[in-house]
Amino acid sequence: MSQHLSARTTLSFYRYVLLPEPQAMVDTLRAAWAPLGVLGRIYVAAEGINAQLSLPSTNIDAFLLQLHPIFPDMEVKTALEEPNEAFLKLTIKVRDKLVGDGLSDDSFDTTRVGRHLDAASFHQAMDQGTAVVVDMRNQYESEVGHFRGALLPKANTFRDALPEVLEQLRGREEDKILLYCTGGIRCEKASAWLIHNGFKDVNQLHGGIIAYARQVALDHVPSRFAGKNFVFDHRRGERVTAEVIARCHQCEQPYDGHTNCHFEGCNRLFIQCASCADEFSGCCSRLCQEVQLKPRDEQIAIQHEWEERQGKNKHWRLTRLPPSVDRMAKA
Repeated sequence: MSQHLSARTTLSFYRYVLLPEPQAMVDTLRAAWAPLGVLGRIYVAAEGINAQLSLPSTNIDAFLLQLHPIFPDMEVKTALEEPNEAFLKLTIKVRDKLVGDGLSDDSFDTTRVGRHLDAASFHQAMDQGTAVVVDMRNQYESEVGHFRGALLPKANTFRDALPEVLEQLRGREEDKILLYCTGGIRCEKASAWLIHNGFKDVNQLHGGIIAYARQVALDHVPSRFAGKNFVFDHRRGERVTAEVIARCHQCEQPYDGHTNCHFEGCNRLFIQCASCADEFSGCCSRLCQEVQLKPRDEQIAIQHEWEERQGKNKHWRLTRLPPSVDRMAKA
């Protein structure tokens, strides 16, 4: 309990590196980090490690002393905001890949990645006439914050974003491509994939939005990233600028706070302002609001019916009741 109440620091890091025995690495990390009060989500694969975690601020030095012998010179990024409970438990898992990308890594050179640019160099490159800025995150991430003028994929997974970006960039193989993501890990794989597909001048924002926001603040330079940086913990976002560039999915008033539909059979991630949260009982639609009020056994029956439909259309839950229908129902 004292670990939860003390001041904590949120960290993130990743590295693509060959790990012949991922499970052994998981066991090593859990034994080393649990006594330090580490909480978070860490994925280990044969291709490396990807970690987002928090720990008591007083234990940072001890943590780094354990981390660097295992992963020398690991670059560790500190969160833009310092919540006490970014994570509620320690989860360390073995995965086939650090980020699900749907690619066969044997088919291209994953180590041949784009040039890493700091904030100042990224700004300079953005000002070149033919430069294309590409957001390699999911749609629900870029919706609340992005670089102005960036290409924003509509996909909700990195696996789907890769072919979408490749298609949209066709014909621009000679132009300067500027990739960015949250912390940099998705750009490592995306840049290698674009180079494999014939793009000549591929670059990526080093350290992602997290490092960028810190650099522009230290240099007292206006941020060209507007809004929030979406994060994958209960906060759902860290504010980079005061601008609110998203809108409530139900009333379309400016708002950029994500939530999950309160009907657990849906659990859809969406943007909902306080007024609509009250009117819709925290649900994403009138349908979910009505179902949530039914007896538990009826909720379960309806949920099973939805799951059967979802088997035929994996995106059914996301599209079954578009915001326009909610707006008509609300009117």
